[in-house]
Amino acid sequence: MNKQIYVNLPVQNLERTKTFFSSLGYSFNPQFTNEQGACMVVADNIYVMLLQDSFFKTFTHKAIADAGKVTEVLVCLSCDSRTQVDELVAKAISAGGTAPRAPQDHGFMYGHGFEDLDGHIWELVHMDASSAGKA
Repeated sequence: MNKQIYVNLPVQNLERTKTFFSSLGYSFNPQFTNEQGACMVVADNIYVMLLQDSFFKTFTHKAIADAGKVTEVLVCLSCDSRTQVDELVAKAISAGGTAPRAPQDHGFMYGHGFEDLDGHIWELVHMDASSAGKA
């Protein structure tokens, strides 16, 4: 079955985007990174291909959504703790991103998120599965 996931996102300025995500602690696989795109390593089998708009357009005949105006996808990543959620959001804001809404605390699940420099929404959640479904 499936072994890896590659999320592909269009970006306007690749170098600025790489700097943004580097400041959040993410690294890039140099084997799959060049002037057209960068392979951001999220986890062992999770990658985000950050592709220059012009290169991204070669993969589709559809118009590319302007993530600053419309939402096409919400990228959601799990975190090890509530603290990690808050730290990543703080780093994103410090690097020029925004937090479009307040943190959400559902008891067993805590979430917050940010918009990156291109307007893509990144949701971050920490879930305590042992408390899920308990009143």
